[in-house]
Amino acid sequence: MRNFHARLALIALILMTSLCVINSQSVTILQKQIPVLTLRDGNPVMLIKLETGQENTVVSSVSLDLSGTTDLKDLESIKVFYRGDNLQDSIQFGKAHAPSKRLTIKGRAKLISGSGYFSIIVRLKDDADLLNSLVIRCTGIKAGKKTLSPESDFKPLRLRFGTALCQHGEDGVHTYRIPGIVRTNTGTLLAIFDRRLEAHRDPQGVANIGLKRSTDGGRTWEPQQVIIDRGNWGGLPPRYNGVTDACILVNEGNNEIFVGALWMHGQWIDGKWVGIPDDPTAELGRKKASMPGMTEKETCQFLMVHSSDDGQTWSEPENLTRIKKPEWPLYALSPTNGITLYDGTLVFPSKVPGNVALTYSKDGGETWHVSNLGPNTNGAENAIVQLDNGTIMLNARAMGKSSYRTVFTTPDLGETWIEHPTNNRVLVEPGCHASLYKHVYEADGKRKSILFFSNPGSADKRERMTIKASFDEGMTWPEKYWILLDEERSAYSSITSIDNNTIGILYEGSQAHMTFQKISIAEFIDK
Repeated sequence: MRNFHARLALIALILMTSLCVINSQSVTILQKQIPVLTLRDGNPVMLIKLETGQENTVVSSVSLDLSGTTDLKDLESIKVFYRGDNLQDSIQFGKAHAPSKRLTIKGRAKLISGSGYFSIIVRLKDDADLLNSLVIRCTGIKAGKKTLSPESDFKPLRLRFGTALCQHGEDGVHTYRIPGIVRTNTGTLLAIFDRRLEAHRDPQGVANIGLKRSTDGGRTWEPQQVIIDRGNWGGLPPRYNGVTDACILVNEGNNEIFVGALWMHGQWIDGKWVGIPDDPTAELGRKKASMPGMTEKETCQFLMVHSSDDGQTWSEPENLTRIKKPEWPLYALSPTNGITLYDGTLVFPSKVPGNVALTYSKDGGETWHVSNLGPNTNGAENAIVQLDNGTIMLNARAMGKSSYRTVFTTPDLGETWIEHPTNNRVLVEPGCHASLYKHVYEADGKRKSILFFSNPGSADKRERMTIKASFDEGMTWPEKYWILLDEERSAYSSITSIDNNTIGILYEGSQAHMTFQKISIAEFIDK
């Protein structure tokens, strides 16, 4: 009996070993919802994990299906790279191929351990239609004498196109941050951003405000220009005259364009202005920097430039710090974009540490004023829209422990503030700036509008850039009206209209410092 049980155990072991060998032959597809961008050398669209169960297996071909792609003419080339068994390598497998609905890329990769990864890289044409998308499948990999296929229930993602508007190292800039985008009265798109030449950090440091223009709805963009820079102002070098956090506004009455930004002169150490630190290695930044007061050696400054020719040329900066209250340690516009009210009033979202405000002009930008602070909003960076009844809705980044957006309204330019029903309970956030935008369009001969909101759709991480739509002026944001654009690292964003049927978004994404994408509003309306 003991021998019988021993034989059963041996048979079971053999069967288990056989099953392990069979199961070890697999093709696993790893794919993330990330944008596929023009102006990039290559976009990673799929990662394939291959298990052959046999050491020194030679892979000789990878077969792909692109039949679900909107238009193959948008694609320049497709490449496969062998990444080793632990993603440690990056060796091109075969040659680059022109796109087709179905293709097989032949090459040679020896899997020493019997397993390995393969990356699929796609390059878009510079003039690809940004409303289109890529759908790609792996249909088989020839390993040794066998062709292995992925699980049949794998559903490929629809990867949306976009543009890498600004990338690391472009124009000698280390980091691009803080996006803002608007459409002028002529239809020109103006994109603004921080140009942080030295490092990723917030100023202090060499930083100025850049701009790119597009006159064809975001299909192509002119070279960037610098529109706010303080250079060697006050006898200090550029790294002690950083400019950041710009906000852009179009006067819809006459197409005058305004950009305001925060300027920091010199350096503060432990809350005291020292100009240039004695220690050249002293950490630069804004910790305990701006203090109560009005001068450059007391507090950060509020600068404004304007353009009268559709953003082609810009005025010299005007210092508007005079409208700040001396007791405030900091006063600044909130990044992204301002609005023109129905009565022509120009309004910028603004912030004071731990609170919110509005900066407005009733005379076309000749003079500017600051509203009352929001009551106990505990907010900071914020975005604004005007609702159909004329009130302004303000949506702010929450401070402290909250994982939801601060939302208030004001019927009188910030003289009074009213808590909104969604305040601190509906729109989730990880502690990051967001965009709120009202898209007005015509359908069936009627004027209609949709509120759009974008931010990292997470309670604790800056990831999952998501755009959401509300058809009841922000009272509800149903999940069926959400679109995930980039599930990896993402942060600040800005939305604008491109035309009657299309919106655009500029955001800090995982695939480019400044990612620009277009979305048809039909994707929301038709749901």
